[in-house]
Amino acid sequence: MRRLHYSGSYVLTSDEVSRAVLRYARALADTHTSDVVSIPILEEGGSHGSAHFLIGPASQLYSTPVSEPIHEINDPELVEELQRRTNRLQPSVAEWPDMMHTEDAGYGEEDF
Repeated sequence: MRRLHYSGSYVLTSDEVSRAVLRYARALADTHTSDVVSIPILEEGGSHGSAHFLIGPASQLYSTPVSEPIHEINDPELVEELQRRTNRLQPSVAEWPDMMHTEDAGYGEEDF
């Protein structure tokens, strides 16, 4: 589970969703375009909800790990769709297997 920080606040979402959003935001920034995405989140009190993000060249997104054990909110279809959108914008860019890990920071095997 990750805290996805945006516009002075954050939402809780899965590692996979957070990673896909950040990759897509990077592709949008590289191509000077923007898009709106809706992602599953864990709301206060533990209920499931969604959040809409306008992402593009000026987006200032980052994620941090959640240390408390929380049941992940997975959405494999959304992750696949964001990866397709990213690939359309950057067809020759690798999936960043070595760019989104935090072993050195002590957060675990993967950060985004």
